[in-house]
Amino acid sequence: MRPRLLLPLLACLASLPLLAGAARTTLTVAAFPDLDRSAKIVIEAWAVTHPGVEIKLTTRAFDDHHTAMTTAIATGANLPDVMAVDMDYLGKFTQAGGLDDLGDAPYDAAAVAPQLAHFTLGPATGFGGKLRALPADIGPGALFYRADLIARAGLTEADLTRDWDSYIAAGRKLKSATGIYLLASAIDLKDIVIRAGLADGQGLYFDGAGRPLVEAPRFVQAFMLARAARRAGIDARVAAWSSEWSEGFRRDRVATQMMGSWLAGHLKNWIAPASAGLWRSAPLPGDTAASWGGSYWAIPARAEHKALAWEFIRTLCLDRAQQLEAFRRLDAFPALLAAQSDDYLAQPIPYLGGQAARLQWRAASARIPALRVDRYDQVAKDIVNAELDQVLEHDKPIPQALADARLAIERRARRY
Repeated sequence: MRPRLLLPLLACLASLPLLAGAARTTLTVAAFPDLDRSAKIVIEAWAVTHPGVEIKLTTRAFDDHHTAMTTAIATGANLPDVMAVDMDYLGKFTQAGGLDDLGDAPYDAAAVAPQLAHFTLGPATGFGGKLRALPADIGPGALFYRADLIARAGLTEADLTRDWDSYIAAGRKLKSATGIYLLASAIDLKDIVIRAGLADGQGLYFDGAGRPLVEAPRFVQAFMLARAARRAGIDARVAAWSSEWSEGFRRDRVATQMMGSWLAGHLKNWIAPASAGLWRSAPLPGDTAASWGGSYWAIPARAEHKALAWEFIRTLCLDRAQQLEAFRRLDAFPALLAAQSDDYLAQPIPYLGGQAARLQWRAASARIPALRVDRYDQVAKDIVNAELDQVLEHDKPIPQALADARLAIERRARRY
């Protein structure tokens, strides 16, 4: 080739990387720990299957993330294409607008919804029955207990799970025989009991007309049980996730904890790794079915790359291999039913003494009701916890505490 023809060709070839770089699309994803690790698994695969897409993942602390997303939706600034939402915050986002309806064109979430655990869809549904988010992982409730400490007091699993009175009685016997606390905080009892007996479509704190339900019998029972535990001296009076809380498990001072199935991974990996083989998982007392959290993905209504965002969410939530990989790596129990049928669930868990607890968690998941969420759920939760603290610490009468909680919730809702 003659030089006068070769030089323009070389110049053109040299410019190709720049042109390719200019054509790349940046998909922005906003998440919180440890859900960001699940997103990173998808990003690993997309580096191969989507070479023209760069994914920018932003991770903030749990509360900071949800505050930032609230601000971004309100202002339209710094909006991601894909945003994570924890179940506790779903009502705030799905009921207030700002998220795309994934059941409408061009999305097909309504068609794929039957592939997911049924209770996950109620909380993700906003005004007008619009599906605003898709679940990736769930937290079927379980009672984790130290088999050796329980046996030391002459107790069995049945003593813990038969009903709530039996659970409290077991705590008294355990404390008397060993000096060990049955549970970290009496508040844990409230969190479970207020969920007992609910059916699909019911709300935890509010009815369908937005009226507070905090004076309902289940709240009275929850407060009474929490007070009974405190008066019996069977709770360690430490808040979940505090250093005192984790130390209670490490030093064999607390024998049980009711939480989502994912707690097993936390116990194994960082809370109490030295207790491997001693912990067990059991159904919640009183045949209660409840969920502890869950992670969802949504697309802001003003997102820039919605088609790619939907494809990314589909991979996170509906790809069986991806769901199982997150389960194996992160103990993130899959929301996808096809992933729940994998043989992996039947494998023994060494940390739980060889127990095939994942099958137990799957059975619990099938019984959890699909509750309706409200935009003020988090406000109501904070107020109820404050009133319960008055009952436990200052012996405030329970009817007065719940009446005050209702009034405070109504005032806060009117203000907002």
